Amino acid sequence: MLGGAEAQGSADTASGDAARGVDKSVFGQLPDGRQVDVYRFTNANGIEMRVINYGGIILSLKTPDAQGEFDDIVLGFDSLEEYLSDEYRQANPYFGALIGRYGNRIAGGQFSLDGETHSLATNDGDNHLHGGRQGFDRVLWQAEPFANDEGAGLVLRYTSEDGEEGYPGRLETEVTYTLTDADELVVDYRATTDKPTPVNLTQHSYFNLEGEGSGSILDHHLTIHADAFTPVDDTLIPTGEIRPVAGTPFDFTQPTPIGERIEQDNEQLTFGKGYDHNFVLAEQTASEPVLAARVWEPDSGRLLEIATTEPGIQFYSGNFLAGDLIGKRGQAYEHRSGFALETQHYPDSPNQANFPSTILEPGETYRTRTVYRFSAQEEAPGS
Repeated sequence: MLGGAEAQGSADTASGDAARGVDKSVFGQLPDGRQVDVYRFTNANGIEMRVINYGGIILSLKTPDAQGEFDDIVLGFDSLEEYLSDEYRQANPYFGALIGRYGNRIAGGQFSLDGETHSLATNDGDNHLHGGRQGFDRVLWQAEPFANDEGAGLVLRYTSEDGEEGYPGRLETEVTYTLTDADELVVDYRATTDKPTPVNLTQHSYFNLEGEGSGSILDHHLTIHADAFTPVDDTLIPTGEIRPVAGTPFDFTQPTPIGERIEQDNEQLTFGKGYDHNFVLAEQTASEPVLAARVWEPDSGRLLEIATTEPGIQFYSGNFLAGDLIGKRGQAYEHRSGFALETQHYPDSPNQANFPSTILEPGETYRTRTVYRFSAQEEAPGS
């Protein structure tokens, strides 16, 4: 089982202490003058991650291939201006960002809770997507870097006030990134509220294991430990059905190239313009992270494994990337040049009584953990 380090309690603040794997510098300024900082973390094996406190965005993540050569495997930009540009906001791919209060979609931008209907921003046609027009991906988080015996990382904190984007309750949110010397990125989510409210936090990095800007991800071999998925309507809202993946293009229970069945004549693939679906993980009640997905890229040999305590994972094959955004190599991010695997509860859960609940009550603490493990091997892994 993949594991990870809890940053809380044992962390030593280490801003600017490059010797311990933490470095901080100025990344830019928001239009209102607030400063955005970038934090660089390096583990004992040379893996390097850069994060900004605007949106909790993972800017870059450099890992070695099977020959020991390092490359950046996440899509993104080198300047704050590019993340703030009108072009980027209109495309709205959420490169590398933290997502909240609710990752994925809520039908019609509304839900009922304790007899009261709450109306949310509709920013995806008639639906609410990834927290609304000003979701957690577009806020400035308080950031505290740390280093300890297991690695280094960043604690990010944000308070979402009662009524923000239409959500009830004052939500105190804390997300911790830990880059461990075991070549894992551990993401710990924690939140508390003073009123009942839906919460579904996730991380929206796009990966290309050959290196960002290097072309299509269709040859990546994907395994998802899920026997079922949640079909959607033509607006990508779940129908409520839990459908077996067996005999469908959604069966990734064995390693399968992403592009092998993506163009099949299938209504669900038509609705998503490819894969943009929530998979129901085989082990849904884990208190410790359980392996959910594995991706291997044959040219580089890079292997990404994702373990989580969440019941679902959204696989998105970069269908709406259109070549109009230029990444860090100066290369256009073309159609399906990055994929996302977002650990989560199911889409539209506040309106779907048969889905696991996403309602956080006062006095409870929302806690989830996702672990990304990085390695490389020349031969294809088994299932």
